Amino acid sequence: MFDLLQALRRRRGTVSGGELARELDVSLRTIRRDVATLQAMGADIDGEPGVGYILRPGFLLPPLSFTEEELHALVIGAQWVSRQTDEGLARAVQNALAKINSVLAPDMRRALDDSAFFVSRGDGRVSGVDLAQVRQALREQRKMRVTCADEIDPPTEQIIWPIMLGFIENQRFVAGWCELTSDFRLFHTDRIVKVDFLAEHYTPNRRQLVKAWRAGSEHPCNQRDCS
Repeated sequence: MFDLLQALRRRRGTVSGGELARELDVSLRTIRRDVATLQAMGADIDGEPGVGYILRPGFLLPPLSFTEEELHALVIGAQWVSRQTDEGLARAVQNALAKINSVLAPDMRRALDDSAFFVSRGDGRVSGVDLAQVRQALREQRKMRVTCADEIDPPTEQIIWPIMLGFIENQRFVAGWCELTSDFRLFHTDRIVKVDFLAEHYTPNRRQLVKAWRAGSEHPCNQRDCS
């Protein structure tokens, strides 16, 4: 809705819903819904079918507001991300907290500095997998070529379609569709000895693949494991 407001502010005259939808890469239905939401919040947006929308000057979104419980939840979540994931996500969550802190009322900022909570750090298992690159592959639906090995079996090379990055206790895994076995599998990052992020994209929608994977198992550990 911030982007929608900015798009409306940039126009001196009316703009069609279709043009807004193309600019923001959403559906026309989403534009209509968000316009209605902004109008309910007090935005003076005029709109007529076949004419378009125009934002009258003078509207500002209300300041960001949280309860103390919500801020405590954010602090605990930020501690977990900082201590259990990777450096990229740790920086991102600290930046997010800094942005939230900058717009909080002074009497609420103490909740972000509350020292009543503790989240332990991971066990520091060494992994040759760059989780930031895995997240990028997830977003872009790019295939990965991984070589897995353990103390018993020889290394095996497989091409996978990564669909989810998981954190269970001190374990890190990539869930994906394996082209070799034609099945969903879990690939533990501490067993991946080599990974190549391919330029080739997989075509099924990642979210649809996640739904299909979950439909076949109530818990990730029920899936076949990388060995």
